[in-house]
Amino acid sequence: MRETGVPAALARAPMRAARPQNFRDRWAQPTKEFTRLRHRGVVRRLAHGYYIAPPEGVEAGTWKPGLETAAMGVATARYGDRVPVLMGLGAARFHRALPRAIGETFVAVPEQARALELDDDVGLVIFVTRDTAAIDARLEQFETGRALVATPEQTVLDVAHRPDWGGGAALATEIITALWPRVDDEHLNALATRQGRHAARERAARVAAKDAGL
Repeated sequence: MRETGVPAALARAPMRAARPQNFRDRWAQPTKEFTRLRHRGVVRRLAHGYYIAPPEGVEAGTWKPGLETAAMGVATARYGDRVPVLMGLGAARFHRALPRAIGETFVAVPEQARALELDDDVGLVIFVTRDTAAIDARLEQFETGRALVATPEQTVLDVAHRPDWGGGAALATEIITALWPRVDDEHLNALATRQGRHAARERAARVAAKDAGL
């Protein structure tokens, strides 16, 4: 008998997201099954080969995931629970340092991956190859589950070190300025020491003091 609602295994999946190949032990033709669920309005397709179930009690046909939710859904389905980390521009928007909409986000992953354009004009996911276990991050709540997000201190260091991770020099400057009041100095200094980013820490401090932009 076919399931008519969100399959229990998908509802339990991290971020309620999956790739059809994750369900080969459940369905003989998982790609066809996900296509059927999509046509029935049970799930949404994030990109070719990636699907997400809406939050509990919400219909997929009337729901559109936010960019960061969709990005972490894709990355979690590909790399596993609590492996990818929302970082840079994406982390800054999650922390509400950039309230306006910007059509791209950054996710740290352990292997090289090409940028991915999401369906329905949700936006562009840019993957950055990093040792994700070494990133200062914490579990945060998204629309469909919990995933790792770089802390404000890590985000400040990242965009000061690589302004392109913050969407360019102008946006990176804006991010640092907005996040600086929430940064714990002791934690920031310890993080800069551990990651060898003292120069980035000093650049961030100058930006926050409005002495210069990046």
